[in-house]
Amino acid sequence: MNIELRHLRYFVAVAEDLHFGKAANRLGISQPPLSQQILALEREIGARLFERSNRRVELTNAGENFLKEAKEVLERVDAAAIRAERIHRGQVGELRVGFFGSAPFVEEFQKLVFDFRAEHSDVDLILEEMPTYQQVDAILDGRLDLGFVRPLQPKPESIQSVEISREKLMVVMRKDHPLAARQGDLSVADLADEPMVLYASSIGSGLYQKIVDLCRDSGFAPNVAQAANATPTMMGLVAAGMGISILPESLKRLPLDGLKFVPLREPKAQTAVWLAKRWDDRSSLVRHLFQRGSRLKPKSSTGSEPAEGSERKKRARKPR
Repeated sequence: MNIELRHLRYFVAVAEDLHFGKAANRLGISQPPLSQQILALEREIGARLFERSNRRVELTNAGENFLKEAKEVLERVDAAAIRAERIHRGQVGELRVGFFGSAPFVEEFQKLVFDFRAEHSDVDLILEEMPTYQQVDAILDGRLDLGFVRPLQPKPESIQSVEISREKLMVVMRKDHPLAARQGDLSVADLADEPMVLYASSIGSGLYQKIVDLCRDSGFAPNVAQAANATPTMMGLVAAGMGISILPESLKRLPLDGLKFVPLREPKAQTAVWLAKRWDDRSSLVRHLFQRGSRLKPKSSTGSEPAEGSERKKRARKPR
């Protein structure tokens, strides 16, 4: 049948007013074309929808049933249009976001997630914990839309990222450790003979590689006494005397008695958090969260703009 939505809207208007003149006025058209369209609709259906006389207009039995169905169709079309518009604006849908284990302790992570959920209450935000390199694989193959990751070296060309946070790296030790008695900060070289508790290299933590690079720059390889897969586990092992560790400053918020955090003095003893996505992702939801991350202004530990890992100046340029 060649029935258009305008036919349904015309019919519903007449059925509600039971007056062609009033319905025409409400629809913003003249009465003769409205009458013609109703007649065309009746011919298309093969049934009279109205009983007409000089004094009144009434719905037939067929018209009463058709009115119910027509309203449902129009309501569904209107709802579909509204939903499509909200999807286009990034107001509904599903967003799958990865994060490394200690990301929830980073203020910028907390702010982005909280604000996004407050503004997009109809969006199903799915958070999944996984190490940085696993997140990158998941983003590239479409299992994740975005990820909160540590800096990647090298970074795949298909990944676009923006730095949202930067913080000091600190030595974590028992309060009764000999190094804890020193005043001020420590140098990475001071840790050359110390057994360390670090992330297991197999889980692909960006922080693990950062620590290895810092030690190498200071002329030694880290003495890994114990590997762990989770940050609380590492801190518990340090508290148990298995060695020292190097962790981001934000983890001082974890309430674990008996530990001391001492900053490292090397300028490179910092770690960043990136928000990453695929360069070719066109999702409105992904774009909204990524742009929010781009508007954050992380500072380095010296108070200046971050010197490494940031893509603020080149994020609009896709690599060749």
